[in-house]
Amino acid sequence: MASATGPDADSERRNVSDAVGVAVLGACAAWSLITAAMHDGRPEGVLLAVLAVSAGYASGRISGALVPVAAPCAGALAGLGLALAEPRIAPGPQFDAPLGHAGATAALLTLAAGSACCAARAAPAPVLRGPLWLLAVGITGTALVLGSDSGFVLCTAVLLCSLAAGRMRHRGLGVVGLGLAAALVAGATWAVAGNVLPGGLTESLEGQLGPHRVRLWQDALHMAHRDSALGVGPGRFGELSNAAAEALLPDGKPHSAPFQMAAEQGVVGVLLLAAAFCWVLHALWRTPRPTPIALTAGAALTGLAVIASVGDALSFTAVTAGAGFLAGLATAHPVADDASHTVPQARARGDRLAP
Repeated sequence: MASATGPDADSERRNVSDAVGVAVLGACAAWSLITAAMHDGRPEGVLLAVLAVSAGYASGRISGALVPVAAPCAGALAGLGLALAEPRIAPGPQFDAPLGHAGATAALLTLAAGSACCAARAAPAPVLRGPLWLLAVGITGTALVLGSDSGFVLCTAVLLCSLAAGRMRHRGLGVVGLGLAAALVAGATWAVAGNVLPGGLTESLEGQLGPHRVRLWQDALHMAHRDSALGVGPGRFGELSNAAAEALLPDGKPHSAPFQMAAEQGVVGVLLLAAAFCWVLHALWRTPRPTPIALTAGAALTGLAVIASVGDALSFTAVTAGAGFLAGLATAHPVADDASHTVPQARARGDRLAP
């Protein structure tokens, strides 16, 4: 009975998780259209991000089921290649660090390191695991070569989390810890923008973040207070922000996903963004993949959430598609696993597999 109902239970969990994901992403797209209609906004950016995540997730699920080792390895190499190609992956004006493409580079490297670690965890033979671990280490070193300090720190964190995940039997505590880490960083940004921290700590954080970035956040916070229900409309932050207009090469963004959603789509937009991240963590918690793979992908996606809280990474289609791809890989159900379960069950029932 246990062997017969196990696959059905796994399938039911995946169906529920997928249904929740469809509902959350659909709500994100619908709300952007509603707020855009109310304030004459431009929802194309949000719609493109939702489409990129959906397409990446679907391709990750399919490729992860068919080639569970080759798919994350290919994803890692693709992420590394895109990071090396920065800042040429997006049209428009090019920006120097700390704003602009620096966050996208760090995000791509973090996702690439997570994919390489997932490939190493999924590899069945030690002869394959060694080179894949070296690939993850090489991606981490590349962050230093490119001058991405945040990318190096997050890639190192992902690598260490993947190594530690091999000793964890229960993933629930790890998933909760990842969620709390992302919430802590997001809360810290709100505290800095709201100037509620002690003076010395605020000055220290502002020195690390840059005064221009903090002024952008403060403008976004004022817009959110002005219209907390609907925001000012998607794509309209640059039109109403004094700090954005003062930039040498303005891009019209507050360089923080939570602040952008709060300013342009109100409280509901922030809640939908948080719901999307919680859905990913829930899907990783319920995935039939081994715990090390689930927690490794969760660590990389949490790293992306940290970057998105203090940067503009989610404005790049390559980043959002890569995030969906990694989440799809970690929640896929390899076809080989189904075959390995079918043979013992058939033998237990006395079924004949061949004429």
